[in-house]
Amino acid sequence: MPTVYAYAACGTCRKAAKWLQTNGIVVETVDIVTAPPSAARLASALERSGLPLSRFFNTSGQSYRQGGWKDRVADLSIADAAAALAADGKLIKRPLVLFADGRVLVGFQEAAWEAAFVR
Repeated sequence: MPTVYAYAACGTCRKAAKWLQTNGIVVETVDIVTAPPSAARLASALERSGLPLSRFFNTSGQSYRQGGWKDRVADLSIADAAAALAADGKLIKRPLVLFADGRVLVGFQEAAWEAAFVR
């Protein structure tokens, strides 16, 4: 079962949850703020995704701005990025979906979710 890390106050997360419900897709939902993924799980997702590290950062969030991450992300190793993201769930782009088979979705884009969930 896929794990969706989301934040209840996030409009994009609510939109994603509605899409999942409408499509009858059952997932495990975890609050990304109170129980963010571990650094090890994030490092694995960062590596498997093939995406730039910057895609995993919530660039519109307060944690990102206050932490000066705009100037720091480009120089991070996977381990350092994973540690930073695990330490502050609000720093993670959401929703974050981790599939048991290793696939990763970052953010909500309906076409990508359709391709990933409705096979």
